[in-house]
Amino acid sequence: MPKIEVPESMFFSLAGRSYSDDQMMDIFPVAKAELDGHEDGVVKIELNDTNRPDLWSAAGVARALRSYESGKVPHYDFFSSKDKTMDSAGRVHIDYESALGVRDFSISFAASGCTVTEEMLINLIQSQEKLCQNFGRKRKTIAIGIFRSDLVKYPVHYIGADPDKTSFVPLGMEEELTLREILEKHPKGREYGYILAGKDRYPYLYDDKGDTLSFSPIINSAYLGAVKVGDKDLFVDISGPILDDLLLTANILACDMADMGFTIEPVRVHFAKDTKYGRELTVPYYFQEEACCAVADVEKTLGLALSGEECVKALARMGVDAYVKDDVIHARCPEWRNDFLHAVDIIEDIMTGHGLANFEPVMPAAFTKGSLSPVEEYARRVKSLMVGLGFQEMMYNYLGSKREYVDNMHVSDGNVVYIANPMSENYEVVRPSILPSLLESESVSGHAVYPHRIFEIGKVCYKDPSDNSGTTTRDKLGFLASEGQVGFNEASSYIQTLMYYLRKDYKLEAVEDDGRFIPGRAAKIVCGGTEIGVYGEVHPQVLESWGCSMPAIMAELDLDAML
Repeated sequence: MPKIEVPESMFFSLAGRSYSDDQMMDIFPVAKAELDGHEDGVVKIELNDTNRPDLWSAAGVARALRSYESGKVPHYDFFSSKDKTMDSAGRVHIDYESALGVRDFSISFAASGCTVTEEMLINLIQSQEKLCQNFGRKRKTIAIGIFRSDLVKYPVHYIGADPDKTSFVPLGMEEELTLREILEKHPKGREYGYILAGKDRYPYLYDDKGDTLSFSPIINSAYLGAVKVGDKDLFVDISGPILDDLLLTANILACDMADMGFTIEPVRVHFAKDTKYGRELTVPYYFQEEACCAVADVEKTLGLALSGEECVKALARMGVDAYVKDDVIHARCPEWRNDFLHAVDIIEDIMTGHGLANFEPVMPAAFTKGSLSPVEEYARRVKSLMVGLGFQEMMYNYLGSKREYVDNMHVSDGNVVYIANPMSENYEVVRPSILPSLLESESVSGHAVYPHRIFEIGKVCYKDPSDNSGTTTRDKLGFLASEGQVGFNEASSYIQTLMYYLRKDYKLEAVEDDGRFIPGRAAKIVCGGTEIGVYGEVHPQVLESWGCSMPAIMAELDLDAML
């Protein structure tokens, strides 16, 4: 989850009051946050809601606390909407067709009238990074640039530029580089260059004098992008492929900067293609839709009968304007939020705004007693026996590759369960056996002193036409021992000891055509007429496939069948 740090003086100023640590611990949950620490004059806050990027800044958390304590909804007068257009006073931003397919949109606004302090600059950079890294998927969908507005000549121009013919001095360097050279030589270019992989043109923002603002989403210019303490006028640019995400980011930053004391100055943006808002709009722009929720649904969900008036009051404490008409709550989503996707989202805000302490505790109507399942109790017993036999317990992932679970084991994949849409071939198969996991550990343990004895009790999955799902999941024990003189007789002694203490009568049958074991040096374990496992000496080809240099024995038993 995102974490932020802010000087207490700045945070308390934004919140409109000071808080003790206990008070912050009590009130932070209304902002989906918790106190992570408070020392040396710095408040550390952990944010717990990935659907609320407006809360990933000191100003955002402070705004939530102000609303909750005052019951007053914050209002800002610089937003345009479909019914109202703010004067941009000649501040114009033009997107050109050459940027389409590269990074489709770039929008901006300006801010003035407040001297940038060191605390403020650090906080702006922190907010910028949180929004770009978390909400913007590491700059892939959102990149933010902050510039020295007093040096910018409007209109600003956003194009898809030739990477070999366009050059400027990037922030943090002194030499002029082409856009392609920046990807190769600048640290940010090497870090984020993958976003532009395969593009023949790169996103580029410059002003009407031809001065570079930024090579988005990589780096700003060293001239216009070098914001420093003492600056009073800022220009904020947000670029990416999804317009609604950019508008929300602009709204969040504009509200945060207004709370810091800036005067927000709208910018008129001309788009290179049609959007659902038209070919041009003035940013910051209110684009959110009204959300609705029946008053009856509030009681049904929360178990508490709240009147429409009480619901409206609770929403106001969450910064949400609302009214009731025909027993339906109509909520106006704040400019800095876009998370009202369902009536339940409104109800959640009503619950929080009403105050969790105002809900009377209710004892559950039905009680259940937690306990271990029979197979878990049995597994723990087996685990104790294996430890007593000198084996070390291991724990493994349940997903792996075909190479590990099939190819290296020299077995067929006829009963293997494959993932339909794996993100990587390393996680394309649900393991059908514990034995490959044990061999993987052995393959990287050649430097350790022998003998090696390891085991795992866990689940495996394989195809089963008799089950409705077509698969079955079983609890199994797998163990492996490796040293210079290990063989079938030693494996048999482990099986005999284990079955003796588990009070299981068993017999052995010959294993035929199992590529995992040496022919004639392996056996099936049969109990009550049912095959419950197999063990034997590992085939040299399997050891070679795994890169193991020492002989080994291994066994696998079905605990569900044994139980």
